Amino acid sequence: MLTGGTASHRRGAGVLGAFIDALGWDDTLARIEGWAAGRESRYVCICNAHSVVTAHRWVGHRQVINGADMATPDGAPVAWMLRRLGFAGQPRVSGPDLMWALCERCAVNGLPVYFYGSSQDTLDALALRLGQAFPGLRIVGAESPPFRPLADGEDAKAVDRINRSGAGIVFVSLGCPKQEAWMAAHRGRINAVMIGVGAAFDFHAGTVRRAPVWMREHGLEWLHRLLSEPRRLWRRYFVTNSLFILGAIRQLVFGRDS
Repeated sequence: MLTGGTASHRRGAGVLGAFIDALGWDDTLARIEGWAAGRESRYVCICNAHSVVTAHRWVGHRQVINGADMATPDGAPVAWMLRRLGFAGQPRVSGPDLMWALCERCAVNGLPVYFYGSSQDTLDALALRLGQAFPGLRIVGAESPPFRPLADGEDAKAVDRINRSGAGIVFVSLGCPKQEAWMAAHRGRINAVMIGVGAAFDFHAGTVRRAPVWMREHGLEWLHRLLSEPRRLWRRYFVTNSLFILGAIRQLVFGRDS
């Protein structure tokens, strides 16, 4: 079933021009489960500061987020901005936590899931870990696509594999902004809810260590990742965080979000 999300039909606010939904955990999970049970073609963006800043600077990514069926505030700064914009008590709805909660619920209600992205070694470890944590979880596919654009025929076969699997949810781990663009391009073709979860595959597979709970609760998960992979992430966090702070000040003081 072809469906489409537009910001005008969603409750939330623009954060640096990217529309983020103001939803609590119960509503988020219930909405996704409802879509998945009906095998509706939807996509969900998980937006941290990096994703929001990318949307602010690149209109293509902004259009993808604003056209999503749901965009959750993954990073603590994004959730904080929603609270400042009038949505008191807005929690952080992160990719790894959302994926874990959905897998737990899918194990109970029988909704099958599919994993698309990352490496085959990570996918194997992920399936093992989730199978141990949720014995009833139906994993109907785990696919590591090549690190290059797929030819039309290759992409059509991947779509067919996913649809024939009967998956209600497809977790996508291709990195931002590639995973968001991929989901937007496949809405109406893949009969499932696609959720871009970024590094969640690595966290849950155990190939990358996640920040301790106290750091996550205090908005410091970015610092843990930076200290873990400084050479790869220093530019992303220092540049992105600085741009986010400047953009947030501009929006809150002058009321301009783009």
